[in-house]
Amino acid sequence: MVNLIKNEWMKIFRRPGTFVMIALLIVITCVIALFFKSQEDTNNGAVEANWEQTLKEENMALDRQMSQSQSKIERDLFKKQIAINGYRIEHHIPPREKYNVWSFVKDASELITLAGLFTIIVAASIVASEFNWGTIKLLLIRPINRMKILLSKYLTVLLYALFMLGILFVFSGTLGAILFGLPSDPQPYLNYYNGKVAEQNIVIHLLIYYGLNSISMVMLVTMAFMISSVFRNSSLAIGLSLFLLLTGEQITSLLALKFSWAKYILFANTDLMQYIEGTPMLEGMTMPFSILMLLLYFALFLFFSFYVFKKRDIAA
Repeated sequence: MVNLIKNEWMKIFRRPGTFVMIALLIVITCVIALFFKSQEDTNNGAVEANWEQTLKEENMALDRQMSQSQSKIERDLFKKQIAINGYRIEHHIPPREKYNVWSFVKDASELITLAGLFTIIVAASIVASEFNWGTIKLLLIRPINRMKILLSKYLTVLLYALFMLGILFVFSGTLGAILFGLPSDPQPYLNYYNGKVAEQNIVIHLLIYYGLNSISMVMLVTMAFMISSVFRNSSLAIGLSLFLLLTGEQITSLLALKFSWAKYILFANTDLMQYIEGTPMLEGMTMPFSILMLLLYFALFLFFSFYVFKKRDIAA
């Protein structure tokens, strides 16, 4: 299996397009960093002398809004902000901090979508290209089980996704440290969960943040891999996956405004950060429910990929 993965990895890096994708990710990260640097305010991070009083007044206003709101989702959002403000006041943690390396690393997480786009291209072509080039017959005449061959391709795609995320995280951290500097006393991230506020190391929070925000990418990459395996068409896999990557969540949000069954759609569940930093798309949704739905979709995508690939008549 290891040798099969090495072989697939070498195939990916023999393509000039792979280095173009890596270069684009790095260049766009640099452009965003320079933009933030140009917008940096010299007074950025200055703490107001009466910030505690400001937060108290904000909490009073939020409390009034919460009592008037008819939406449970809105009330939960107000409750969360009130709890965080109260924690800041109690533990003397100002709400503002100078823009630094960790701030940029979190902002750079928006490029996870770009990393996902590049990984989808690899996933969509890794099987379909074997059929298009006619090399699938040479691959399958080896005394190796078909399932191992396909599994090695899928694991290679996941490794490539992890590789792209690693480049984004490490490069944005290095560039952010150069341009914005390391904070002498970094503030902890205030995590609100189940009605309680807890401090979390900012680096650990960012690793979790990147991981949870990568779930949508992994699911769409798996779907692209399935389409590539079932239909042997990389263009279809790339086109459909990119369309859903860019519009899937927005379409699901519109459906969720009128239909409760929207919670069963894949894109209603890919953003697990909604349970940590936001509010669920629909009332009644929970993190265990979303995880279960993701596992069901994941199993379904892989089942079709392996079943069709195993049964396919390669000579045809």
